[in-house]
Amino acid sequence: MSLQHFAASFEARRLRLFPGSVGDEQKQPCNYEITWDNYKVNIQRSIQPQVIELLQQFPAVAILGPRQVGKTTLALALAEELGEQALYLDLELPSDRARLADPELYLRQHENRLVILDEIHRLPGIFETLRSLIDHRRRRGSRSRHFLLLGSASIELMRQSAESLAGRIAYQELAPFSVTETGQRVDRRTNGREDRLWVRGGFPDSFLASSDKASFTWRTAFIQTYLERDVPALGPHIPAETLRRYWQMLAHNQGQMLNAAQLASGLAVSGNTVARYLDLMVDLMLVRRLQPWSTNAKKRLVRTPKVYVRDSGLLHALLGIHNQEELLGHPVAGASWEGMLIENILDSLPATARPTFYRTAAGAEIDLVIELSAKERWAIEIKRSLNDPRPAKGFYTGCEDLNASRRIVLYPGEEAFPLDAKIEVMPLELFLAEGLG
Repeated sequence: MSLQHFAASFEARRLRLFPGSVGDEQKQPCNYEITWDNYKVNIQRSIQPQVIELLQQFPAVAILGPRQVGKTTLALALAEELGEQALYLDLELPSDRARLADPELYLRQHENRLVILDEIHRLPGIFETLRSLIDHRRRRGSRSRHFLLLGSASIELMRQSAESLAGRIAYQELAPFSVTETGQRVDRRTNGREDRLWVRGGFPDSFLASSDKASFTWRTAFIQTYLERDVPALGPHIPAETLRRYWQMLAHNQGQMLNAAQLASGLAVSGNTVARYLDLMVDLMLVRRLQPWSTNAKKRLVRTPKVYVRDSGLLHALLGIHNQEELLGHPVAGASWEGMLIENILDSLPATARPTFYRTAAGAEIDLVIELSAKERWAIEIKRSLNDPRPAKGFYTGCEDLNASRRIVLYPGEEAFPLDAKIEVMPLELFLAEGLG
């Protein structure tokens, strides 16, 4: 199928599902079904079954994720799977916001439909109205599938909705494409093929670009748009160049413990300002703040979080890394690979799991600790080495400190094998296939 034919069929499907939406001016979803390397690619998002389950249980469900991660496309697919004649409103469009000048009057006219509100944080005052409409529908016997909310700023959206929709809403995060979704191996050094997901990251338009050059151009434009348009739209008045430098400094320190004093000195701002910038980047779901393990009173534990740029493709764009050859020769390669594996793992965790890292002043260190229950605690070491995946001594010490119930080394090979009586070595794909929930 050509891209032109696909675009026509995609638009026809959108109009069928969203008959009340705007025509040519409507924001186009980020397609994840296109022609790629002469094959038709249809990438179904792994959270789709969970969102359907939540919609059948709650009157409102919020899908949170960065811009251009595929929230609109997922909403379209969900509406089709549920057989809904959904009403889709993009609150970035003045025409759609105008429809909601009196939200109660307008939405009551569509009270028998699933209403999808995109970029919901653009209209924060609507949550009180949604609560009244949900309660009205409940009194009429409709208990679920009222509203699907899409947002690009997690903390602010959850704060606003929690105040008004407590007990009426569930949340689900949508991350960029994962290894499981794309079927990509994490490392292709064994046969010389490019690891597209690692180099380009998981944003659909970047991952599915026609070339590395096109992918890098898209990511560069994405970063610029976030800095110049999206951040100011959320309220903070931060110079775009200052925030770019901050983001790049985080990229240069990928996977390291946060050094707020160093960042503040480099930017000529206060430590409190650095903390505020970090809160913003975490809220936008662009940066990961991995907290340290802190419940062992007998050890001198590190108390500072580690910081990762969450998407490897954005990390590489911030550092000017265009392709795999440049990446493999860059000092950030190991930390980049570690960060990508951690994101894939955390994306697969059950909601009750608690991820941390472990480090003591004496040198014990574990890249990732997953506490699944009081008695089930997994220690994970990430080694980007085919020939010698043995962890350092600090990993063994940390496992004994934590009494880890399972001890795993993730490496870029293809086979799983025992390193000794307690430690397993395996590729990421096998680890994710086993499941954590």
